[in-house]
Amino acid sequence: MRVLGVDPGLTRCGVGVVDGSPGRPLAMAGVGVVRTPADAPIGDRLVLIERGLEAWLDQHRPDAVAVERVFSQHNVRTVMGTAQASAVAILCAARRGLPVHLHTPSEVKAAVTGSGRADKAQVGQMVTRLLRLDAPPKPADAADALALAICHIWRGTATGRLQQAVAAHRAVRPQEHAR
Repeated sequence: MRVLGVDPGLTRCGVGVVDGSPGRPLAMAGVGVVRTPADAPIGDRLVLIERGLEAWLDQHRPDAVAVERVFSQHNVRTVMGTAQASAVAILCAARRGLPVHLHTPSEVKAAVTGSGRADKAQVGQMVTRLLRLDAPPKPADAADALALAICHIWRGTATGRLQQAVAAHRAVRPQEHAR
């Protein structure tokens, strides 16, 4: 499975592509950042993010897109920009019919490091180790995007298989679940 991870942000939107499956070695297919000028109008910035993400989707052709779920922050301007960039990522994937999965920051940290409270340096170190890279991807937004993709490969695919199994079980015995 190939997953495009997106760490949304208006100034720096991290993107990372990982190939793999649970229990198998992972491989990085690409990593980078879509940047926008902080002084540009919001509409122009969102268009730049869309164009950047579309280019990544064209180049890497992922099977799924994993986006960091926006969480409440102290700075409302920051959370709004993150939410807007997240919506652009979701839209780009949906336009192509790609499944989109949202993962919380603590879920991603726990999947990659074993602790939902890990700091950015720990996430970067584990991404480096898991993908057998020479150095942590820079900036941290890029490493976070790879961590999102890894999280989805490890957790999202297992969750999807469980949901399919439950649906198949219910289809075989619909009268038992209707009670």
